[in-house]
Amino acid sequence: MSNPADTATTVGKINPDVLAFTEGKDPVLDLALAEVDCLGTAAHVTMLTRMAFKPTLFTPEQRNAVVAALADIIAEARRGDFSITAADQDVHLAVERRLTERLGDLGKKVHTCRSRNDQVAVDIRLHIRNELNALRIELADLAADLLALAQKHPRVPLVGRTHLQPAMPSSVAMWASAYAEMLLDDDYLLQAAAKVNNLCPLGSAAGYGVPLPIDRQLTSDLLAFDRPHHNVFYASCARGKDEAVLLSACSQVMLSLSRLAEDLILFSMPEFRYFTLPRDLCTGSSIMPQKYNPDVLELIRAKAALLIGQATAASTILKAMPGGYNRDLQDTKELYMEGLRTTRTSLRIMRLMAQNLTVNPEACRAAFAEPGVFATDRALELVASGMPFRDAYHQVRDHLEDLRGMDPDAVIAQKTHLGGTNGLDLPLLRARADTLRAEASAAQAKAAAAFAALLQPIV
Repeated sequence: MSNPADTATTVGKINPDVLAFTEGKDPVLDLALAEVDCLGTAAHVTMLTRMAFKPTLFTPEQRNAVVAALADIIAEARRGDFSITAADQDVHLAVERRLTERLGDLGKKVHTCRSRNDQVAVDIRLHIRNELNALRIELADLAADLLALAQKHPRVPLVGRTHLQPAMPSSVAMWASAYAEMLLDDDYLLQAAAKVNNLCPLGSAAGYGVPLPIDRQLTSDLLAFDRPHHNVFYASCARGKDEAVLLSACSQVMLSLSRLAEDLILFSMPEFRYFTLPRDLCTGSSIMPQKYNPDVLELIRAKAALLIGQATAASTILKAMPGGYNRDLQDTKELYMEGLRTTRTSLRIMRLMAQNLTVNPEACRAAFAEPGVFATDRALELVASGMPFRDAYHQVRDHLEDLRGMDPDAVIAQKTHLGGTNGLDLPLLRARADTLRAEASAAQAKAAAAFAALLQPIV
């Protein structure tokens, strides 16, 4: 049996300072990729077992031994017992080291027809797919919670604002369901990111293919991808672009959350008091006993800026990069991992806000004391009686005091057109949220079933 320590030296002897610089945060970040790296390896070895090539690279028995060892490593990773050493450099060599320690020369064969270039690319895509499906479910859940808030307060008027100044009568239901619809439309971008991501690069090796008859379609199917990249050079070049597309989509979700957070901060101020934030989601002051601060909402605003920066950084890393693999791409890993984590955490925090927010109808109605907010509605009433709009506009503007005492409840009840305050189709939006949740859950289930089958022994 060969020395398992040989695995750690496969990349050559490297100056320790260079090794530390080039490994970066991989030994830490790659812990999140341990399970998917094992799954990618299981698919690759299964494909090599079925490859029409003599001599046989892996017999079914050898393949089963490798896959059983990979299943054990997955179990270690789930328990938190998997580690990546400085000598390993990354998850790929760490897994290969474990296999070689357990299986000897058989473990050394798993890298046949594969490069760490396509290995990390498939790991990232499997990891993104899992995280993105979970993110989409969390987005659907937040949209549903906002719609539940709208359904709970369907007739509470709310001053609508432009330039932060009173504009026209709105409602709590319109406000809450608007953000729900905004998030649901953001999912179109997440869907596009998911489609771009769900392509299999495995088998492209270093970006130029291999001189053996590998079956790239088989590995793609085993890992439940939609299809493999066709051109192997493009499969290599797609690394980084995939992460940039994902971060761009996530940044749009964060922009929606940031605007929602800003509204909640403003409308919960004592000067407004339309809403009361749940106290257990607010933080106190070290010196002012009365304070309940909306820190989590302020952090969402800040994190939206960070997400935009991460998306920009990922794209800028690719700018002027030549075709093929370049080590610059290593730094897109932390960007996408942090961006996904931030977006998912922010969605969960905002769900807690939406579920526990208190609406104060009296304060909402009291804000209509200034008559100007009814001006446009009154002008259109005059138009309905036959007056030209511009004449109605000037007449109302010159007699705003005549509007004092108008009933905001009556005004919002008049707007029955599609999407108006009395024309909101909340069941329609709820159906969209339910469909989104079902689609993402089905994608999760499909991948889980494929992975379970992949880890079974073959005969």
